[in-house]
Amino acid sequence: MTGIWITWGKHSWNTNSRGMYTPKGTVAGRDGGWMHMTLRHPYEDYRLRFDQHARPYRAVDTLRLEHLLRRLIDEGNLHLLGDPEWVGRAVAYLADGKNSWITNRALRRVAAEAVAAAGPGSP
Repeated sequence: MTGIWITWGKHSWNTNSRGMYTPKGTVAGRDGGWMHMTLRHPYEDYRLRFDQHARPYRAVDTLRLEHLLRRLIDEGNLHLLGDPEWVGRAVAYLADGKNSWITNRALRRVAAEAVAAAGPGSP
């Protein structure tokens, strides 16, 4: 079982803060957050802390990133995250999106479009 998810707050175990957003769609709080990953089967869990951001993240951007990472896991393409140019193209595509209705279907679609827009990774 592999997986990836994002939580917000000072402590990685603070899973209750997942989904705390302001009316403007930005993630509430400045404590940063954690990206949780199960890297391998059987269960090698890892947490990455992020707290060096200049402004709060838009909720839609965070959800899109989460879906992009899940797609890369599902397709066995996590190695693409080691290509800074590919990551730059994919993230640029995600950041250009409008803050409209956010459904699982729309998030899956934009993740697929970001992978296609970024093109193949470096050999």
